[in-house]
Amino acid sequence: MAKRGRQGEGGGRPPVVFDEAKIAQVEALAAVLSKPQMADYFGISETTLREVEKRQPEVSEAYQKGRGKAIAGVGSNLIAQARAGNVSAAIFYLKTQAGWREKSELDLTSTDGSMTPKDSSDAILKAISRKYDSE
Repeated sequence: MAKRGRQGEGGGRPPVVFDEAKIAQVEALAAVLSKPQMADYFGISETTLREVEKRQPEVSEAYQKGRGKAIAGVGSNLIAQARAGNVSAAIFYLKTQAGWREKSELDLTSTDGSMTPKDSSDAILKAISRKYDSE
């Protein structure tokens, strides 16, 4: 069977179109599925999902809205846990949202002050250099 027309003049698969029910599913599933997983769920490729989002911006908006709702819900729960005295929740919140970080410093200076970290690293490098130079 001969192909009808030139490339780009029809033929091929018809474009995938999401109806209102599928768009509602996108919003509901956005809380738990990434876009590649969403494409798998609908039985299409990730590229096809991106094309659908370009043709139907409401699909992309539904995904973003679903993700936003999920993040807001988890964030609200995290804040409630922190306020209720959950120290882990409070620390996690402060590290991710307030820029807190744990910082530990290790003092490698000898007790009599005769050897500093720079001195010790130089001595180690010289020892290694001597070992390989003699081989």
